[in-house]
Amino acid sequence: MGADSWWRRFLRRDTPTQLDANDPSLIVVASSFDDAEACSAVLNEAEGWVADRPAVLRHHLVIPAAQVNAVQVIAAQDGYDTASVDESDPATLILQRVQVLDALHCSQERSRMAGLAQRHDGNALGWDALQPAH
Repeated sequence: MGADSWWRRFLRRDTPTQLDANDPSLIVVASSFDDAEACSAVLNEAEGWVADRPAVLRHHLVIPAAQVNAVQVIAAQDGYDTASVDESDPATLILQRVQVLDALHCSQERSRMAGLAQRHDGNALGWDALQPAH
């Protein structure tokens, strides 16, 4: 693979996607709720995941109720929306973003969300990815 090809793929990740994160027909194509499991291993074994196609990457967090808004504001700066949040304390918060998913970016985002949760006295439970059924 030439350098031109790599750059085209890299730049394509930053282009807007047409995937609706709230589309009820999306299915979970990959997930991990095990801190020791590498994103690359999960994606290599994922059935139904289509590389180079947009996916909804969701992060499942448990955050003290008083910290939920602060976490949402910070995550929004990176393009994340709130998929759901419950009214319990601590609250289960699911943040989501549409992106082309690969092991490197998944791992980076997983680490970023774990740090965000920890800085707000919470915990990152895991992640999942959704795509249209093919």
